[in-house]
Amino acid sequence: MATAEHPPLNAENAPRRDKRMSLGQHLVELRRRLVIAMIALVVGMAVAYFLTDWIIGAMTEPIRIVAEQRGDSELVKLMYPTITGPFDMRLRISFVVGIILSAPVWLWQLWAFLMPGLTRKEIRSTIGFVAAAIPLFFAGCFVGWWVMPHIVEIMASFSAEGAANMYDAKYYYDFVFKLVIVVGVSFVIPVFLVALNLAGIMSGKAILKSWRVAVLVTVAFAGLATPAADVVSMLMLAGILIVLFFAAAGLSMLFDRRRAKRAAADLRPLA
Repeated sequence: MATAEHPPLNAENAPRRDKRMSLGQHLVELRRRLVIAMIALVVGMAVAYFLTDWIIGAMTEPIRIVAEQRGDSELVKLMYPTITGPFDMRLRISFVVGIILSAPVWLWQLWAFLMPGLTRKEIRSTIGFVAAAIPLFFAGCFVGWWVMPHIVEIMASFSAEGAANMYDAKYYYDFVFKLVIVVGVSFVIPVFLVALNLAGIMSGKAILKSWRVAVLVTVAFAGLATPAADVVSMLMLAGILIVLFFAAAGLSMLFDRRRAKRAAADLRPLA
């Protein structure tokens, strides 16, 4: 019998599977899925290792451009200050690319572990969140990858005439991948705003009211992510992030309006 404290379950708030497991069974299930995810990561790293030549070539293209501009490749080089540096760089690249290649497997394992406890409504919201977040993340990574060569070239232009630009391989790797990942994550932040709205934590109006702070933070972030001399890249990155913010605010306000209409319809007395 349903009570106020225990309302009847319907198709929206009923769990997808009524499956009760003990703590020990949960731990065994978690270990099994972690093992599968780790195997997928190792396979992804093995595949990525054979792509490292192409990735390193693409990463170091800006260095070759700077060398051509100076007309002396001896003054602009990528250097490995340690004996194990070349192998270490390939291993780092393999790990990051392996995570990306194995993402479908470990994301599914995480999803399958959490799915039995989610309601049908939560499952639909999660699928929508992932479907929006993944393309935006890769779009942000693409923008970061596109901005990276401009940063390297502009920063090299400040070197004194005759000076040598010897780029430490480890530092160069960290710079490239941190830039790409940070910009990729920044593109996903608007999706988190919409998720907070769907969870009832923030209203669309509250998100929109903070537009001044959002614009200030966005411009500051774009200024830090791009060199001060590259104004075009900074404005382009800031413009994309601001558009995404206002899109998230508009979508949240639309969801608020729909919820208000649904609540008003539920309160309307039956004829």
